Amino acid sequence: MDTLREIFDPGFLLRNSVYISLLVGFACPLVGVYLILRRLVFMGVALPQISSCGIAFAFAVPGGWGLIDHMHQGHFAGDEHTLAFIGSTVFTLTAILILAFLERRGRGLAEGRIGTAYVLAGAWSILLLVKNPLGERGLLDLLKGEIIAISNFDLGLTAGTFLIVMVVLFLFNKEFLLVSFDREMAVTLKKNVLVWDFLLFLMIGLTISMSVLSVGPLVAFGFLLIPPLTAHLFARNMRQFALFAACMGGFTAIIGFCLAYRWDYPVGPTDVALLGVLYAVAFIGRKIYLGFRTIQAH
Repeated sequence: MDTLREIFDPGFLLRNSVYISLLVGFACPLVGVYLILRRLVFMGVALPQISSCGIAFAFAVPGGWGLIDHMHQGHFAGDEHTLAFIGSTVFTLTAILILAFLERRGRGLAEGRIGTAYVLAGAWSILLLVKNPLGERGLLDLLKGEIIAISNFDLGLTAGTFLIVMVVLFLFNKEFLLVSFDREMAVTLKKNVLVWDFLLFLMIGLTISMSVLSVGPLVAFGFLLIPPLTAHLFARNMRQFALFAACMGGFTAIIGFCLAYRWDYPVGPTDVALLGVLYAVAFIGRKIYLGFRTIQAH
């Protein structure tokens, strides 16, 4: 409790890091729910890495090099963050649209395409950073997800983007569910499936882009998939599914930050490790409960 009071104190030095962890913890599971519904779990692995590649590419182009002369100071100015956001978003949206289109066409092995995209994105991220003279000083920290260094600009941009995403998901919840869960029914009801797919993928892409910029690909992937997978074990309807996933993400973000701060661990990996522990406990607990119910039934 003392640690909680300390990190939520208005004068806490790392207060922006606490807030950004909470934002990612709540927002990523909400879009991760749709990745689970659409059976695009493997895409959740590849997209954060592709987003990182977009960031590396944005700073590797000649025009980008002229904007990062302050990277050695250890933080982003508005122009640098905007450039990274554009690169991340363009790469993420392009990848998710292409991969989703190919999956709907049913050609080839989907897992193979996604695995290939993941490996290539990782390789090109490294190659592009090697060509960037300031990559080792600043960009590598960005791609690792340095949650400690969060500026007011970063926090405001992330909060604004996530607010837009959550409002859109709330307003068009029925349409997104219909095209994700029962595509044939959506066509029968004369819904414009392509438009709703694009809007949903846009929200997913924006969320992943901002999460990777803020906390890095590892943490973004962890919050995208582990909370929805855990919530799926217990949820009986879509509302419970989304609510459980978001609450688990937010709860883990706070507890993980407290543990990392108290034990001097890196925040991002601590969050993901804690998510894994919670998922394991939930999975084993559910198995024990179902086994006990089976014994009682006999």
